[in-house]
Amino acid sequence: MRRVWVLILWLSVFTIAEAQQKQTPYVVLVSFDGFRYDYVSKFNAPNFNAFIRKGSAATGLIPSFPSKTFPNHYTLVTGLYPGHHGLVDNTFYDPSLKKVYAMKNKAVVRDTSFYGGTPLWQLAQQAGQRTASFFWVGSETPIKGELPSYYFPYDEAVKNDKRIDQVIDWLKLPEKERPHFISLYFSLVDSEGHRSGPASDKLKETVLGADSLLGTLESKLKALNLPVNVIVVSDHGMYELKEEEITYITLQKLYNVADTSVVTANGGTQAHIYTRKADSLYTIIKKQEHHFKVYKRNEMPAGWHYNNPRSGDLLIVAEPGYYIQDVARAFGNWQSTAFGVHGYDPGVVKEMQGIFYAKGPNIKAGVKIDAFENIHVYPLIAKILGLKTTAIDGDFKVLKPVYKK
Repeated sequence: MRRVWVLILWLSVFTIAEAQQKQTPYVVLVSFDGFRYDYVSKFNAPNFNAFIRKGSAATGLIPSFPSKTFPNHYTLVTGLYPGHHGLVDNTFYDPSLKKVYAMKNKAVVRDTSFYGGTPLWQLAQQAGQRTASFFWVGSETPIKGELPSYYFPYDEAVKNDKRIDQVIDWLKLPEKERPHFISLYFSLVDSEGHRSGPASDKLKETVLGADSLLGTLESKLKALNLPVNVIVVSDHGMYELKEEEITYITLQKLYNVADTSVVTANGGTQAHIYTRKADSLYTIIKKQEHHFKVYKRNEMPAGWHYNNPRSGDLLIVAEPGYYIQDVARAFGNWQSTAFGVHGYDPGVVKEMQGIFYAKGPNIKAGVKIDAFENIHVYPLIAKILGLKTTAIDGDFKVLKPVYKK
């Protein structure tokens, strides 16, 4: 009789274990905007260090060109280069739509005609899974007529702790209502990096604030006892510049910016020019190259994957350490101060690299890998959630070493 009870107990344990294995896991994709690849070691962030020890980590996450917020956040959730998904910069012009896309213009941000690809929330929902987003590029836009199951329009005033609490509340929902893919976004590191530069004491304080947020999230997730995989990324790094006249490349000095036949979308590290007289304007600008390069669209480096009408007929690209302004301004004689920028070619400027750290039941512990392109995050998440991907630029093989069934 005792043997029978032991057998029944063993079968019960096996059945529970088998059921847990069959349960669809969860993924929380966390972005700390502007978090550079070396901030954890540079500022000795304890919760990040603990997270890395228990999971997998890359030496860096290489953003797509240009290393800007909107293009790269959308790349992370589509697995496509910006030149392929359509958000080629934070600000650009679409010649066919005759519209300017600008990240602070809510009307165009919610215009579905700007977005290509299949975001992760759509891919998951097509497979019958619920999803949620506490801020992410594209998440408040009904791309192909579909939004995440739960989402909030972007509002930077929302407290960071409240964002974490909402994620936990979503995961406390009844199983059938519970989202399996959740995106979570924080802007504090990027904002301070722009203000005071990537080497300031204020930036260190802010990174440690982000570290505290990660610790809070980890603690609250642990209490749920769910198979949650946490993937921590950033869209780009940060480069220090000096606020002084020699830092700036002035478009007004290169060509007639008042010419109404020329549309310019200036992103600071690159400026997009849309015009029917590209050849003649190219000749004019080319003769003045100094701390920048000018490209015709069909001559842009192949590694950028950037041959898209929205990229411009011409593209002016600043050298690292220089920044593009529209018109000249007076600087006076004040003391030069540091500030931070991003957008430079990530294949050339290492400071543009962000972070990739992952931990959870589907992530191997103690694995370190080399820096990789951010297009490969999408297929990893799809694999964890059991989703079949459409045609993308990313490849699961790149992150296969960190994946655990």
